[in-house]
Amino acid sequence: MHTPAAATVLGTVAATLSTIAFVPQIMKIWRTGGRDVSYSMLSLYIGGVTLWLCYGLVIRATALSLANAASILFAGTCLTLKVIREKNASEN
Repeated sequence: MHTPAAATVLGTVAATLSTIAFVPQIMKIWRTGGRDVSYSMLSLYIGGVTLWLCYGLVIRATALSLANAASILFAGTCLTLKVIREKNASEN
């Protein structure tokens, strides 16, 4: 049975899980320097999530927009850390 409350819970859980999925990756990049993380994957993911953010803004879906903005922040942090760590490694 479809209820608005069930849909809200489902959407909230899905948004939370997909948004925080990059937190363990950020910690791994911090420890290992991101050697095993692909620039292409991070770039494509950020591009896709940016489009989802734009879609959420167009349809005025606040939760969708906030979740995707947070995902951009986390994935962007991964990308930035990878660049910094690889630059530092090449200088040493």
